[in-house]
Amino acid sequence: MAEAIARGVLKAGLLKPSDVIASDPSLERREHFATQLHVAVTTDNAQAASCRTILLAVKPQVMGVALDSLAQIAPASTLIISIAAGIKTAFIHSRLPANRIIRVMPNTPMLVGCGASALALGPGATETDLHWAKQLFAACGKTIVVREELLDAVTAVSGSGPAYFFYLIEAMVQAGVDEGLSREDALLLAVQTGLGSAQLLLETGEQPDVLRKKVTSPNGTTQAAIEAMDSAGVKAALVAAIRRAAERSRELGR
Repeated sequence: MAEAIARGVLKAGLLKPSDVIASDPSLERREHFATQLHVAVTTDNAQAASCRTILLAVKPQVMGVALDSLAQIAPASTLIISIAAGIKTAFIHSRLPANRIIRVMPNTPMLVGCGASALALGPGATETDLHWAKQLFAACGKTIVVREELLDAVTAVSGSGPAYFFYLIEAMVQAGVDEGLSREDALLLAVQTGLGSAQLLLETGEQPDVLRKKVTSPNGTTQAAIEAMDSAGVKAALVAAIRRAAERSRELGR
C-alpha cells in the first residue's frame, strides 16, 4: 500500500522522488523502492522521521513497536498519517502526544489509480493537514472524510472489499468453466462485466437495485439466478461477512 501511495503522488507531481524516504526492514522492498520509484531508502527510522509527513504503513500488530521507535526522534511538527486497520488515533497520540495525526483507510486498487480512501481527523490535526492528506490519496483514487468511529465500517466495505469482488469473480469463472468455457475466456468475461457494471453505476448515478431490476427480465435467466442466490441466502451471508469484518477491525483496535 505504501508503494501504491508513493507511486500515485509521484505520478501526480505532488512530490518529487527527492522528497520521499522509504524506511523498510526488508532488503527486497528497499531495493524495489530505490529501483522502481527512485526514492531514498533506509532501515533507520530516524532518517525517515526527518520528513514533514510520516506515513505509517505497518501491520496493526507491530504499530506499538513502530511508534516507540519514533517517539524520541519525530519532531513535534510532524504530520502523522496512519493506514493501519483498527489502530485508533488515540493510541497513536498516546505514544506521539505532540504530533498531528490523521487516520486513513485506503484499499489495494490504489495500485492502479482506482482506490477508495476514507480519512478521519485525529488529535492535533488541522483542516490544512486534512486537505494535504486528501491530495495525497486522491492521486490514487476517490476520497471521503468520515468520523473516526466510522472507519471500522469503511474497513469492512472498501478496505476488505476488493477481496469480496475477487471472490465473486472466482465463482463466476468457475461456473463458466463448468459450463464449458475456457478459463481464459470466462475470466475475461467476468472481469469485463465487473468493470463495466461498476462504470455503469458511476455514470448513470442510479442505485444498484434499480440497475439490477433493469437487467432482470421476468422469468428470464437473470431472475432464475437471483432467485437461486436469494434461496441460498447469499445477500444475508454477504452482509453478515462484511459486518464480521467491521467487528474484526474493532477487535484489532482494542
